Amino acid sequence: MVEAVRAHASQAGTETLVTLNVNDRSYTLRLDSRVTLLDALRDHLGLTGTKKGCDQGACGACTVHINGKRVLSCLTLAAQAESLEVTTIEGIHDVDGQRHPLQSAFMEHDGLQCGFCTPGQIMSALALIEEGRATSDDQIREFMSGNLCRCGAYPNMVAAIREVAQAVHDDENL
Repeated sequence: MVEAVRAHASQAGTETLVTLNVNDRSYTLRLDSRVTLLDALRDHLGLTGTKKGCDQGACGACTVHINGKRVLSCLTLAAQAESLEVTTIEGIHDVDGQRHPLQSAFMEHDGLQCGFCTPGQIMSALALIEEGRATSDDQIREFMSGNLCRCGAYPNMVAAIREVAQAVHDDENL
């Protein structure tokens, strides 16, 4: 009986060609129309930095950017990202391949413990800074509240985000 249900479910989806622009590279994939962006990134492109946490949009571990805006890739179909600019944690390094300042700040402030949530935290924090919503610790905590950390490294993450946001603000005022 279970096999019959699985067989019917696999026939229910339709395959489609999807062109994804991920980290400045273009990929054309043949995917079931129900494949999420998260699964396309991890299972079809081998970009495993984006994590599958709850797979229900509640934890933020799967956060990526689409056209510069943060999205939960577990709630986004791959086809919805067609021809849009997707950026994952693997794509935020600088032109020389060096760590992004936010990654370095997370390390310096011990903003990661087990590290599982870190890619999603960093992607959300990066968007938060770019949106200009990192002007106070309270604001950082509010706008980062969709990203959960089981280890409880929140104060360290806030310190890292504050440091980078301040550096960006100082650079803009030069």
